[in-house]
Amino acid sequence: MDDDYDDDKDTALEEDYYTFLNVPRTATTEQINTAYRHLSRIYHPDKHVAGVRKKIEAEVLFNRLKTAYEVLSDPHKRAIYDSLGVRGLETDGWEVTLRQKTPVEIREEYERLAKEREERILQQRTNPRGNVTVGINATEILDPYYDDFEEKIFPTIEVSGISMNQSIDAPITVRDTVTLSGSLSSQKGIGNGAFTVTGRRLLDKGWVAVDLTAGSGPALGVKGSRPLSQKVFANYGGGLVLRQGNLVPTFMSSLACQLSKHTIGYVSYNLAGSTRSMSTVIEQNTEKHHFQVTLLVGIPHTYISAAYTRKLQEHELKLRVAGKVGTFGFLAEYGAEKKISKYSSLVATVSVGVPTGVTLRVKFVRSTQSFIFPIHLSEEIIPAAIFYATITPLCVFFVVKKLVIEPMNEEKRQRKIEKTKEVNRERMAMKKKEAESSIDLMSATFARIREDETKSRGLLIDLATYGRADEAEDSLRFDVTVPLQCLVRLSQLKLHATAKSELPGFYDPCVGEEKNLRITYTYRDQTYNVVVMDNDSLQLPGE
Repeated sequence: MDDDYDDDKDTALEEDYYTFLNVPRTATTEQINTAYRHLSRIYHPDKHVAGVRKKIEAEVLFNRLKTAYEVLSDPHKRAIYDSLGVRGLETDGWEVTLRQKTPVEIREEYERLAKEREERILQQRTNPRGNVTVGINATEILDPYYDDFEEKIFPTIEVSGISMNQSIDAPITVRDTVTLSGSLSSQKGIGNGAFTVTGRRLLDKGWVAVDLTAGSGPALGVKGSRPLSQKVFANYGGGLVLRQGNLVPTFMSSLACQLSKHTIGYVSYNLAGSTRSMSTVIEQNTEKHHFQVTLLVGIPHTYISAAYTRKLQEHELKLRVAGKVGTFGFLAEYGAEKKISKYSSLVATVSVGVPTGVTLRVKFVRSTQSFIFPIHLSEEIIPAAIFYATITPLCVFFVVKKLVIEPMNEEKRQRKIEKTKEVNRERMAMKKKEAESSIDLMSATFARIREDETKSRGLLIDLATYGRADEAEDSLRFDVTVPLQCLVRLSQLKLHATAKSELPGFYDPCVGEEKNLRITYTYRDQTYNVVVMDNDSLQLPGE
């Protein structure tokens, strides 16, 4: 799915020095030196003096090898390359671009980058946040009404309430920020709103903020946070609210303690007029799990709750279950959050409780904006309501995914592939020619390594092709038997988890598309076949 906030990534491909040397990104100086010496024996111009053409080709590849070696063997250059790529190594940041693009293309790219930079700065400075909540009452669908003559009245779906919140930050100084926020809500035809100005200042330890609110009643508040030690910090706040001519005091204090690397404990006290409570919270958050237990004792309600979230990062999915029991009744929830694009996610939660009944809550998050739709399905716990609240979102999601999301993602992927091909057309032609030259220069090394491996009954690459993964014909695949055999050392071949197109003697025959490497090899007089995806690692012979 397209995102309005999604920055266009630069589709110009860059040199991968690590892959060209066939070393991991964590390679030691010794590994880099060894790889350099190995390839120097193949590409050094002095080893190709028989023909002028070969010597020129060798000089080009040897210069590329020297550049990769000089960058990776210098800690300072290597750090810059790891962070910013090839362009980060240029003094003015445009030298590489100047060599590859026309003046018009350079100006267009500069203007595009400048615009993106301004948009990012504005986004960071204002930090806009907001949400829209639309409450929907659909209880008549599953619990129909009848008139005085016992005739069924056609069920209606009504919007029971709407609320909107929006805020932006306005930095004044490095330490001072003013936040402007507003809210509007309407419940059963009765509306109200509020506008809040918050001034926040960063202190040497912690921060402090002052709130001024105008709406149903003016309010003045102070809040802040301060670390007490490396593992303990305190939050505090207080204020006065004018309601119906009376001043209502509010107070909040919270003490948090880091219990372990992933676990935090909170003890809080809240006072707002006649409502007061004290709570204890234990929260654990890891890469795969999130767990929280809360015990709250107060007036008018006391409850205990627990929530558990399982994070399936490989599927960009979160599954959540929660329960809450107290003097108000009980509430059970289960739901899922699915990321559907870079900046967008969809959340569906089913709530079952007494006295609330059954509610389906759908939430769409797009960047910093949220759109929430609580759909009240039943006043009581009805199996049919639970069933439809669970099944309907799943069915709708899969239908929308199949008919809308997947076609849009595929269209976006194809556009990116075409753009990448267009931007890199000349470079790919050059890389193809360079790969052919490299294979030609490897012929002597290939013959020597193959002879040594044959004598020791070692690793012989019989046939290796690289290219489009789902291509039945060979039009988008090419033979890499020679360069792959030249990477064999002492009957071992190791390829790291990077795109193979930057390996010596390789090039990308189908930019932007899924590729693999197919190998038929012989080891200890036994023949094997293996297929490895483009960005996967490979170790031959296999275990």
